Amino acid sequence: MHGIKKRNFFLTQIDKLSIISLISSISIALISTIWAIYLESFLHNASYVGFLTTLFTVVAGISCIIMVPIIEKNSKTRIFMISLLLYGISYWLFSFLSNIYAIILLGLLIAVISTLKVTSFGIILRDKSGDKSVSKNISLIYTFLNISWLIGPLIAGFVSQEYGIGKVFIIAAIFMFISFILFASFRVVDNRTEKKIDTNILKLLKDFLKTKDRLLIYVLSGAVNFWWALIYIYIPIYIIESGLKSSVVGYFLFAVVIPLILFEYYFGKLTAKVGFKKIFLTGYILLSIFALSCFFISNIYVILLLLVCASIGAAMVEPTTEAYFFDIITKDQRDKYYGPYNTAIDVGNSLATFFGAIILLFLPFKFIFIFFAVSMFIFAMLSLKIKNVIEARKK
Repeated sequence: MHGIKKRNFFLTQIDKLSIISLISSISIALISTIWAIYLESFLHNASYVGFLTTLFTVVAGISCIIMVPIIEKNSKTRIFMISLLLYGISYWLFSFLSNIYAIILLGLLIAVISTLKVTSFGIILRDKSGDKSVSKNISLIYTFLNISWLIGPLIAGFVSQEYGIGKVFIIAAIFMFISFILFASFRVVDNRTEKKIDTNILKLLKDFLKTKDRLLIYVLSGAVNFWWALIYIYIPIYIIESGLKSSVVGYFLFAVVIPLILFEYYFGKLTAKVGFKKIFLTGYILLSIFALSCFFISNIYVILLLLVCASIGAAMVEPTTEAYFFDIITKDQRDKYYGPYNTAIDVGNSLATFFGAIILLFLPFKFIFIFFAVSMFIFAMLSLKIKNVIEARKK
């Protein structure tokens, strides 16, 4: 036996982060699948759901900026662990709350927690990635993330149909607690802090937005989340109002992520070779075309199929926008600018949900598709103005 070398099952830091992303995102996917339906059961109006969701996303966006000093002066590992724990506790509380005001307050808390989780995890991931592997590693993380969005909706659809929405929250809490325990055992350490803390929020925002490239990628990143508002807020309500079972929501959201899993890693590697501009342009054009096609279709199953196919376009822009952002900033800018950059998630979502809600107050649902088609086309044109960074050429 002495002649046989002992083999260890070795996981890289990126492997460990991928596993944590998978498990914690299953938890979030479970809740996202039933969230709009859950709120609608209290509010009894799709437009009100849109407005309340807008409130949550606005609070999340504001907290992305306010929390910058906390991100700068604290261990990213510690922040991420605390956010996982608070997520789990909050989901457990949702499982038995029935008062709409308590639900709104807890939803606001979740909005703040989500910014800490996303920001700390993103910085950890970038700190553990080499300059030539940013697109590849982020695309890998997004692939694992999307596998969770493949699993989550199936579980949520079945459990909500058979046992009720409350049980979905309990299962989500369990997955989040598992993520917490695993992350602690993996010992992924990122204790890097900044000596200079940015406490002047207005100056921070001004500095962030004064560079053309940062402003453009902020808008284009928001565009991705603009699109997901259609998929995760309005389409589930559309499915239910069309007389289909809640399980169909789960099946649809399951199908939506299949193209993401199949293509995001490929597009991430391709982007590193050909640059970002062509990938962004093609992705947003595809989203625009598929959304426009839905306007002219009356069969709901065909519409759902078109939206699933549209995820090919989303696969081109979802991970690559974040990779582009990290490529155009320096290491000492990550802590102070990644939080403001992440407000694009909430700005994109809030604008889409707010204007979508306005449209639904006055027009039939199908006009939502025109709104998203025009928006995606505008974002495609904006992508032509970015600098075409090619990671493969970096030294």
